[in-house]
Amino acid sequence: MELKRGEYSERMSEYLLELSGITKRFSGVKALDQVYFKLKAGEIHALMGENGAGKSTFIKIITGVHEADEGEMLLDGRPVRFRNPNEAKRAGIAAIYQHVTCYPDLSVTENIFMGHERIARGSKRLLWKNMHEEAERWLRELGASFSPKTQMGALSVAEQQIVEIAKALSMDARIIIMDEPTAALSARESEELYRITEQLRDRGKAIIFISHRFEDMYRLASKVTVFRDSRYIGTWKVDEISRSDLIVAMVGREINHLFPKKEVKLGEEVLRVEGLSRTGYFADVSFTLRRGEIIGLTGLVGSGRSEVVETLFGIHEPDRGKIWLKGRKVRIRHPRQAMQSGIGYLPEDRQKQGLVLDWAIGDNITLPSLMSISRNGWTSRRKEAEVAKQLAEKVGVKARTIFDLASSLSGGNQQKVVFAKLLTMDIDVLILDEPTKGVDVGAKSAIYEIISDLAAQGMGIIMVSSEMPEVIGMSDKVLVMREGRISAILDRSEASQENILAAAMAE
Repeated sequence: MELKRGEYSERMSEYLLELSGITKRFSGVKALDQVYFKLKAGEIHALMGENGAGKSTFIKIITGVHEADEGEMLLDGRPVRFRNPNEAKRAGIAAIYQHVTCYPDLSVTENIFMGHERIARGSKRLLWKNMHEEAERWLRELGASFSPKTQMGALSVAEQQIVEIAKALSMDARIIIMDEPTAALSARESEELYRITEQLRDRGKAIIFISHRFEDMYRLASKVTVFRDSRYIGTWKVDEISRSDLIVAMVGREINHLFPKKEVKLGEEVLRVEGLSRTGYFADVSFTLRRGEIIGLTGLVGSGRSEVVETLFGIHEPDRGKIWLKGRKVRIRHPRQAMQSGIGYLPEDRQKQGLVLDWAIGDNITLPSLMSISRNGWTSRRKEAEVAKQLAEKVGVKARTIFDLASSLSGGNQQKVVFAKLLTMDIDVLILDEPTKGVDVGAKSAIYEIISDLAAQGMGIIMVSSEMPEVIGMSDKVLVMREGRISAILDRSEASQENILAAAMAE
């Protein structure tokens, strides 16, 4: 059942946190416009919406980073207004972000108690033994196996998130905000985070869970609230709203063809791989790719799929095997050689490997083609701007100008910039590693359209993906990997979720 705005006059004591009519302006532009939210103790409440919907601003108001211009926030039924993050923390509100902010050179204990250290009464002496013991207790309760004396920078992203949760517990947080916590996690790590989140719920903690992944919401949350274009759209019980209705709420329109796969007549063979192997990672990988064909490469995390495409792009050298490109046998030893041979690569981590975030959008797009737009060592800024503008428009980058910084864009638009960057090169084979990771459903649809168009133009595409609907919806052929080997090659007609999982998990 949808909760309408008028229903926010219910008795206040039922909810731990309530926000009503919250509005926030920046330079006259409304980042939030009359939004509403209610949260009970012992509840996991999902907050969803496209990038730019207002979710981040909303969370910053709850955590005291920003103050609302209009509206009311109630905690335990009493009006509150946080002037800074410390006031929110003292009120029992903690936030855990996708990109964990930590002190990598300090220990886990030091990170947990940073800003609220245990100090001996009547002195300034730190009670290290007490802090280590308390940190150890929180970590064990959360199922962690590492020591509180471990250096924070030595931990994985999933382990760092556990430390952040332990920090929230050490501060006696009652409301825990999780912002895209599964975006950088494997399926196994995500399951562990689900377990911890449910454990927190069962202890009476109130959880706001922000995610672009429908599986996160349906797996964890009892309610979901949707924002769109900085406005409140509605709140539903999760078991009473379908995925398609949720998409309509988020994007304002139906996406009947989320996977706009064009029927393309496949052309000549553009890539052939025979017996490709790299000791310890994968072995005897063989397949062919034709022009216009999209191959989905999937499998469980650790199956070797990313290592295969990294080797094809020259990031690693194989121990044995043969590669033919456009009928010519090649040996690719470096990414520069791969690009010169007509292979493009979109990495999984766009922010660290695909973009220079402090550079302008246009500078990122033209980076691979500086030689072609330069003369005698001098770059033509006019020609560079023309090329960048044309390609940004071609892939649908939404920005004021190509001179805006890449860091100012949403995740989906950053990914489009990486696509535009690839299009400055003469590519025959395009490798995409998790092309829609961390982007919202509207941006996903636009990226699928780009991929389909590129295949229709004659590129051969290898798409590595963990998302089963994406693999099934976009691929002409699916290669399933298990423990470093191809366990199945499925035609589009055979590529069901059951068949893919059976091949990925077969004994």
